[in-house]
Amino acid sequence: MKAYLEDYILYLRDERKASDRTVASYHHDLEKFTAHLESVGISDLRKVTETMLNTYLLKLERDHMASATIARNLAAIKNFMNYLVSRQLIGENPAGHLQAPRVEHKAPPILSRDDVARLLCQPQAGTDKALRDRAMLELLYATGIRVSELVKLTVDDINEKSGYIRCRRKGTQERIIPIGETTRKAIHDYLSKARPQMVSGSQDTTLFVNCSGLPMSRQGFWKIMKYYASRAGLTSDITPHSLRHSFAVHLMESGLDRKETGDGSPSPF
Repeated sequence: MKAYLEDYILYLRDERKASDRTVASYHHDLEKFTAHLESVGISDLRKVTETMLNTYLLKLERDHMASATIARNLAAIKNFMNYLVSRQLIGENPAGHLQAPRVEHKAPPILSRDDVARLLCQPQAGTDKALRDRAMLELLYATGIRVSELVKLTVDDINEKSGYIRCRRKGTQERIIPIGETTRKAIHDYLSKARPQMVSGSQDTTLFVNCSGLPMSRQGFWKIMKYYASRAGLTSDITPHSLRHSFAVHLMESGLDRKETGDGSPSPF
């Protein structure tokens, strides 16, 4: 089973061109699944039945796993089994008729404009890290891009003079997004004063880097945001997704693109 699983992970990465996040999630879920099979004496994937899979899903429920996580596990198993069928390693997909539990999508908390203002002003200028953090938070809120898109930006994606960023999605999709004066200033301060010190001469063009000069990760940004949310006294379960949704809600409420004050403070629109 281990060899089949490793082959499938390579297939996902090299042939399907799945994202690193998808590959890592599938690998984790399927390793756990195959370990369960071995624990109950199943070493031949041809002997896996729909009943066995149902039992495994019920086990995940008993372990108090969230519905969304169980649904993700089932998707990984289904796709893995489909791969084995396509390679004629098993006759049919025993997970083909299984239904994932209903996933209740909890809307992320929406920050008020005052909450956003408190959050954005938390990084105090004076350190390289603070300049970087202010630029990241400002850019995320000012554009509504995803964190996965934020951490993939390069220095070349920023056009300070014209005031826009170039944001790439998976594949070749590309968006040009304007940014206002406050965000431009935050990025300029980071690029001119902080980033050169943080990368220490590295040729990596990733826009946002961590304190070791390596590309910022999604998890790293999440920790940074939680830290500043706590400092701002925001008691809700604030996530980067919350900031993105707040951007969308505030934009709809205003009926306008975000206006910038130009004085370094978060805009009231």
